[in-house]
This record gives sequence, C-alpha cells and structure tokens, in this order.
Amino acid sequence: MNKILLSAPHMSDEGYEQKYIKEAFDTNWIACVGNNVDMFEEEIAEVVHANKTVAVYSGTAAIHMALKAVGINAGDIVFCQSLTFSASTNPIIYENGIPVFIDSEEASWNMSPTALRKGLQKYKEIDKLPKAVIVVHLYGNVANILEIKEICEEYNVALIEDSAESLGTTINGKYSGTFGEFGIFSFNGNKIITCSGGGMVICNGENALNNAEKIKFWSTQAREPERYYQHTEIGYNYRMSNIVAGIGRGQLKVLNQRIERKRYIYHYYKNELSHIKDITFIPIDSYNSVSNCWLTVIQVAPKSKIRPLDILLSLEKNNIETRPVWKPMHLQPVFEKYDYIDNDHVSQTLFDNGLCLPSGTSMTDNDLSRICKIIKELWK
Repeated sequence: MNKILLSAPHMSDEGYEQKYIKEAFDTNWIACVGNNVDMFEEEIAEVVHANKTVAVYSGTAAIHMALKAVGINAGDIVFCQSLTFSASTNPIIYENGIPVFIDSEEASWNMSPTALRKGLQKYKEIDKLPKAVIVVHLYGNVANILEIKEICEEYNVALIEDSAESLGTTINGKYSGTFGEFGIFSFNGNKIITCSGGGMVICNGENALNNAEKIKFWSTQAREPERYYQHTEIGYNYRMSNIVAGIGRGQLKVLNQRIERKRYIYHYYKNELSHIKDITFIPIDSYNSVSNCWLTVIQVAPKSKIRPLDILLSLEKNNIETRPVWKPMHLQPVFEKYDYIDNDHVSQTLFDNGLCLPSGTSMTDNDLSRICKIIKELWK
C-alpha cells in the first residue's frame, strides 16, 4: 500500500521550478537577493492584485513583520483567532504583546464577528483596545472578512489576514490577504503551492509602499545604506533565498490547476461520504467566496459511536495520514493564562469532532476511493 500523505508537495509536470532554479545557479545568485526574489514578489502582487509584497522565509516571519509594522510593543494587546495553528500567535509573543483569543462561528469556522465585537467592547471599557486583530482563513475558507473589516475600522484597529492556507481564495472576486492592512501567505511544504518553505507579506492601503520598505529593511538585518555595517534598529534574517523564490515562481504557474484539483477532492469526498448521517463537511464558499479547498475537513456528530480518532487510527493502519482539527490556542498550555472571548465554544466543538482528510493534489482517484472505502467500513 502506497503511503498517502495529508498534503504532499506537488511540483509542476512541466518542470517550471527547475527552469528558475537553474537560472539562479547559472547566474550564481543563490542567496537572499536575485531576480527570482524580485519577480516572485511582483508576480504574487499581480496574481492577487496587491499593492506591495515582500518575500520572507516563512509565513510565521511574515506575521511577525506585519505585527512589527503595525507597531506592536511590550504590553500591547492583539486579538487573534483561537482556532488556528500556533504560528498565528507566536509572533505576538516575539514582540512581547499580549494575545487575546477570539472564538469561531459555525458559518465559516473562522473568527466570530459577534465574539470580536464583544471583545472589543470589553477592552474599550477598560481603555485597552488592541492594536491589531489577526483573522485566519482556515483550511482555505474565508472568514466573514467584510464584517470583520468593518468592525476593525469602527474601533480603529489594524487588521492582519493570516491567509497562509488560502492563497487563491476569493471573496466577491477579491483575493484573501488583500482586505486588511496586511495579509500573509505561506509556501510551506504542505500548502497549495510550495517553495519548500517561505512566506509573503502583502501590504495594502495608502501606506503599502512605506510599510513594504520598512519590512524589507527589518528582514535584512536592518542594515543601513552605508558603505560599512551600520545598524540603528534590531533586524532579522528573514529574507527569502533566490533558489526558494525560483521554486515559488514555478509553482505559481500551476496555482489555478491546484485549486481546481483541491475543489475536486472536496466534492469527491462529499459525494462519497455524505450519506453517512454522522459526517458533515467544512462549509465552503461562504460569504460569496470561492475557496481553494486547501484541506477537506469533516465533523463527526458528537453522539456518533465512531469518533474522529477511530477514523484516524483506521486510516493510519492502512498507511494513510490524517490530522485532527487545530487545537484552539486558548486550550494550549502555553497560552492558558490569556483571555478568551467565547462564542458558545464553537472552536472547541470543531476540535473535539473534527478530522482533516488527505487532500494532496497529486492523489489519484484510486487513492480517494481507498480512503472513502475504509471510512465507510467503519459505519458498517
């Protein structure tokens, strides 16, 4: 039985990536400067219609740079979606900020506007409004971003979109990552397109150019433009390499193909498993959006005798990788001392009953059939 991974890297059949890597080697530009880096930034900006972009070495670094550009200092509060990966939250701690976690809504599984407004009102009353809100487009599906943006503008709070998982997802024809003051993408090995690693900061609005220049400065060790090495600020070694950017340029050419296949996988699972009354699927295309369906995720009814762990173990025995839904940040031991704004425990319920199914774009229909057969057997 071949190993089926959750979301394996998938290089282009045309070999686009090799072309740009070869260019980097042929010109001997293999470090954190070069044509591939510059062009990857421009090409991402062109695809998602962004003002300015900065390529960095990870999505986490991208969030860190966005928070620094917002001006997060020690003691500043940042609201963050609770149902997410820790990379959404860790950079708040890097800048000695204070995270406050916001529950999800059932409609999108993402940040609840109701909980967000409740949290903002609570902190306004004690004169401690957050400097930023980090909303996550989980598993490629959009949050209720238009309402969240409106609320943030009402309270004059910067909005950062963690679009690590949602490159290519659109809302009313506009791309995720371009609604907030900042957006970020990730090109980790399991993302819809990959550079093996890497991230991108999306700078939007009137200050986009200035913010991009500051982020590029900080991410190259904050080196001043002098003949000698001069530093007046603390910097970071965050810039993307020319080789990594070359992989990204090649992958970007097949982004639409990858989205098409991810959506096919989602509907394949749904067609095969929806007759099982205990299984429901992550809602896609909410709020007039078109999801990239990065991962297909299911919920198992709380009273079902078959639990998500049973599915996980059965697939694992057959050499198939799955993952639980993200454990919410407010339930993580490292963050247990921080405040949490509840919305009927939605994020915990999704965690307790959720499972991510293999969704790699190189999977065959035979692979999908094999997975569905194992799941169906459990209910027999």
